[in-house]
Amino acid sequence: MPQFTPGTPIDTDQPTIEVTLTPATALPIGRSQFRLIVTDDAGNVSEPAIVEVIVRDTDKPTAVLDAPGTVSFGQSFKLEGGRSSDNPPGKVVKYEFTLIPRLTIGPVIGGGDVLPVTPVLTPVPPTP
Repeated sequence: MPQFTPGTPIDTDQPTIEVTLTPATALPIGRSQFRLIVTDDAGNVSEPAIVEVIVRDTDKPTAVLDAPGTVSFGQSFKLEGGRSSDNPPGKVVKYEFTLIPRLTIGPVIGGGDVLPVTPVLTPVPPTP
């Protein structure tokens, strides 16, 4: 199987060519263009036909969430997602933090009412 090298034509007498790629020879993520020029048996050369192939990034990023194990009642703390990552050349561009609602069935042990608490989540820029 021939390997494509950017800018180097592959000549063949067949109308189809397979683009065989490996991780080492993969096309970069984004847009790549291929060109076809054909020559007839009289030596006449066509105008180029160009097609664009988009290589998509389909690898999911990895979310890593760090937080203190315990905090005192009423104490503020930080949630840190800076160790999250994506496979190159991708990069994490959005962090979505959510407080997951608690499920409470029946009264709290020791009595008392169950009060919903809605903390304020404030984005904090990463530390350099």
